[in-house]
Amino acid sequence: MAKVFLGGTVNGAKWRDLMMPKLKIEFFNPVVDDWSEEAYKQELYEREHCDYCLYVLTPKLTGYYSVAEVVDDSNKRPEKTIFCVIYEDEGAEFTKHQKKSLTAIGKMVQENGAKWFDKIEDVIDFLNTHI
Repeated sequence: MAKVFLGGTVNGAKWRDLMMPKLKIEFFNPVVDDWSEEAYKQELYEREHCDYCLYVLTPKLTGYYSVAEVVDDSNKRPEKTIFCVIYEDEGAEFTKHQKKSLTAIGKMVQENGAKWFDKIEDVIDFLNTHI
């Protein structure tokens, strides 16, 4: 069975909690209570070996490493890269300028041959039909 790496926004974002029970595909959730060197190494391993790497960005994003990861993966491994932007998250919203930038990133990722979605339900449907 195929497996997906669930990368992207953490910081209290609930997208993983909504997604995981609905997935028919195996998944790796990199979110852990105690971030350690072992957890970091496991994340790198899973990102490399999963059949799909999903990066979901929400307005709860505080760092930018996930943006770099999705662009890097869309260049190196477009067939396994999936990008999703959720523009509103529990009352938090991206600014107009941030939305414009994220749309440009989405287009870039898609032009590289990767998948780009703006609804988590569409990602779930895609993954569940590509088991």
